[in-house]
Order: sequence, then structure tokens, then C-alpha cells
Amino acid sequence: MIEIVAIDTPSLGDRTYLATDGASALVVDPQRDIDRVLAAAAARGVPVTHVFETHIHNDYVSGGLALARRSGAAYHVNAADQVAFDRAGISDGDTVAVGEQMRVRAIATPGHTFTHLAYALEDVTTGQPVAVFTGGSLLHGSAGRPDLLGPEHTLRLAAAQYASARRLALTLPDRTPICPTHGFGSFCAASPALAGTAASTIGDEKRSNPALILSCDSYVIRLVAGLDAYPAYYAHMAAANAAGLDAPDQAPPARASAADLGRRIAAGEWVVDLRHRRAFAAGHLPGSFSFEYGDSFATYLGWLIPWGAPLTLVGEAEGQIAAARRDLARIGVDRLAGAAVAGRGDWPGSRPLAAYPVIGYRELAAARRDQDVTVVDVRRRTEREAGHITGSVHIPLHELPGRLPELPHGPLWVHCQGGYRASIAASLLQASGYAVTAVDDDFGRAADTGLAVTGQPGPASAAAARQRAS
Repeated sequence: MIEIVAIDTPSLGDRTYLATDGASALVVDPQRDIDRVLAAAAARGVPVTHVFETHIHNDYVSGGLALARRSGAAYHVNAADQVAFDRAGISDGDTVAVGEQMRVRAIATPGHTFTHLAYALEDVTTGQPVAVFTGGSLLHGSAGRPDLLGPEHTLRLAAAQYASARRLALTLPDRTPICPTHGFGSFCAASPALAGTAASTIGDEKRSNPALILSCDSYVIRLVAGLDAYPAYYAHMAAANAAGLDAPDQAPPARASAADLGRRIAAGEWVVDLRHRRAFAAGHLPGSFSFEYGDSFATYLGWLIPWGAPLTLVGEAEGQIAAARRDLARIGVDRLAGAAVAGRGDWPGSRPLAAYPVIGYRELAAARRDQDVTVVDVRRRTEREAGHITGSVHIPLHELPGRLPELPHGPLWVHCQGGYRASIAASLLQASGYAVTAVDDDFGRAADTGLAVTGQPGPASAAAARQRAS
């Protein structure tokens, strides 16, 4: 019997898959921290003999090469991809036997990239597919976005994505489970509002997926219109994956003293505080930045920090710092300038701390009734279009560092969808000399407080949660 194991990476919204027939295991789209994959194989007593990449990834550093080297597995990457390492080139229609019972068939599915492949996993004894690993092509209720290779290719890739989804639907039985890599919060999903289903089949997608129920022209128009910004660090991922990186070094970083932290902040380096956003607001090192550790951490830090800039982490415990480092290694941030541990209220040294107020929408409404309040909305374009506070200033978080001169020098009240990005924005603004108040509340409650809201916002949407729009 063939078993398929999904290995989730919530911090990036992706899945890796391990499939085994009890004799051998294959792995599809492994993340860089390959110890999780090796542990899953070891728990089942099987060797990893084959590793497959659906595409050259744009949202994380692959662990495929490191896993293949560590396990002695064949590493299957599209033969058309230009890479700097030896691989087992694979093309449309090729089949690979794995173990005693499994066979993998490559299916060209361009759209997310030009050379994207899906892999149909077949049971040799029955000749029937037991799953299809769709990578960034057909997702649960959605498809991979087509704009990551540049705007000049977007329309062509969007039409190719439509054709690829239909090819899968026409060539595979309706009962075939689809196992996508993206679509669980990744910004590689083109339509996050439709993604995030726990499981789906080809038949399920035929009934609901826009790529399978719309005409090509309607699909392309809808797809492209719904595209929003994606993290800046994506620009570095494909090149790293084409070059081939080994597993990251997870040795503990150098311990930073209080004096080190002060010097690094004064030098303009990034000192990032991993504590809960309200703890940060209550007291933090002046000039440090709030990136509360959680599923959104690596995405937003990778999005905002200048690539390659020296980075020091401050956390509540060594374990929190180690977890943050693992997340950062997945996007190619391997080296830290240092790290420091500061428990709640226990900071290294005696340097005076900075703070700022944290409120909810009810308090914001009251403040707006009594004074002229500048409200800064740091959500993305598509979120704001669904509903926003009338008269607020819109600067998406990822644009904020470059648009500070547009803001007035008076007090600012900053909000997002659920409070996470508002905390990041508040820390950036305060470090730049602004008087700031962070709104830590669900935007779905804003209209109920008396605030004038344009549009029809609801409770924090599932789409926002899946794409870490907290």
C-alpha cells in the first residue's frame, strides 16, 4: 500500500510530500530543513531514493539537492532548467520507477513557471494514479500565480496555467487526489481567497476551480486583476535554487551583549525583537523592530529587511531564536550578526526602553471624534479595496520604508487586518522618529465602533489568515 505524508511549513504556506510503498520513499519539493523529511522516512524504515522538484522555486530555498546528496537519492529536475549542479533531468512524459510499487509520470504544466512539471504517482500493481503532485499549477481552488518571472510574461503564463489545469483534469481520473506545494498561505498562490482546502481531488476542482469552470479569456482577466504584491525576497530564491545550496548551518549565533545591541542599532543594523507585539510595545530597545515570532515572521522580515543586511535577533528564550533561525534559513538568510535573550521584563543592560500605546478600533473611533487623527492603513491593495477606514492614508507595509516622507510629522495611528503588520509598521515609524499608536484589533470590528468604513469589511477573512495577513 502506498502512503503519502504531507510535511507542512506554515511559515511559508507550503507542503512537502513523502510517498512510500514500504520499500522506498520519494520526496517532492522538500524545504531546506531536510531533517524533517529524513525523520519521516526513518520513522517508516524506508530510504529516500528519489527527490523530485516541480519547478525552480521562487518562495523558498529548496532542500532537494542537500537531501539527494545526504540520502544518495536521484535528484529529478526538469531537463530544460539551467542549473549549476548534476541532476537527473526529467521531461514531459518521462516515467520513473520507485521502489517495488510506485511509478512517477512527469506532466508538463507551464504557468507558474515555463518549465513547471506535475508528477502523477501511479500504483504499478493497478496501473492507476494514486495522487498527482501539482506544485504550483493546479492548487486547491486556485492556481499558482503567473507573474513571478516578470510582467512581460504574465499574460502568456496565465493562459498557460489555464491550459495546464485543463490538461490535468482531462488526463487524470476524477478520484485522483491533488497534492499541491503552494496554496496553504504561500504568496505563490494566485487566488488565496479560494485556496487553503485541506484536501481535494480532480473531480472536486472540476466543480469549483476557476481554471476549470471559466473560459480562458475570463480566467486570465480574473487572475491578473486579482494579483497583488509578493515578498521582495522572492527575487533571490530562483537564483539560489538554480545554483544549488546545501543544508544550512544551524550552529548557535554569537551572543550579543547590551553594548553590542546598542552599537548595532546606532550603526543602522537591524535588531529584531521576536517577542509578542504587545510586550514589545510596552518596552523595547529604542531603534529595534518588532517582528513577533510566528507563522508570519519570516515572510515579513524577508520582505522588509535589505537583502544581506546584518541581522541580530532578540528573543524570550534560546528556543525561540533557534526556531526563528530555522524559518529564516528556508528563505536563504543563513547568518546572523548575533542574538540575545531577554525574558519578559528582563532586558540586557540598563539602557532606557522605548514604548508606544496599543489600542483597539473602539479607542480609535473615540480619538477620531475628539481630534484630527491621521490613520495609516498598511494592508495590501486587495485588502483595502474590500473595505477601509474613510480618510485613512494607504501605504502597504512593504512600501512603508520608502514612503515615509509622504507621512505628516504629527501623531500616527497605524492599523492592518489583525494587528501583526501594524506592530511592524509602528516599530519602523517610531525608529524613524514618528509618534505612533498601534491598533491591535480585528478590522472586521471597525465599522461596529462608529468608524466610517468604505466598503463591506467582514471578520478577518480566511484568505487573510491563509496568506498571513494578520
